[in-house]
Amino acid sequence: MMRLPLASLATLILAIPLPAGAARAADCANAQDQTTMNQCAGKDFDAADKKLNDAYKQIESRLKDNAASKKLLVDAQRAWVAFRDAECKFQGGPIDQAGTVYPMVVANCQTALTNDRLKDFQTYLNCPEGELNCPVPTAQ
Repeated sequence: MMRLPLASLATLILAIPLPAGAARAADCANAQDQTTMNQCAGKDFDAADKKLNDAYKQIESRLKDNAASKKLLVDAQRAWVAFRDAECKFQGGPIDQAGTVYPMVVANCQTALTNDRLKDFQTYLNCPEGELNCPVPTAQ
């Protein structure tokens, strides 16, 4: 008699849908195959890149009245993106020799370097007024 209610309870619990984010996080935390690991690494990079782009827009906004500094920011960011992508391809090795792990290695590298760049941007956005090595004016 006790087994029927427990079986019904187990069925009910399994029927409750998880939020998509929770399911995805669980999938990534317990990824068992290379395809899933590659996808999760790509999602991590996308999230880091979005944060970086948000910080970049804040910096751009603060430089709106200084065309020369804004151009320097654009030039620096383009050079940094080229460096990041080249460095991560180098870390991944020749694509024809890397195998199925290549996308994950490249994405993990891109995530790490993007997070480092984000720290730089956050420093620029939070440096005290009058700081000589801060190229971004304080918020008004």
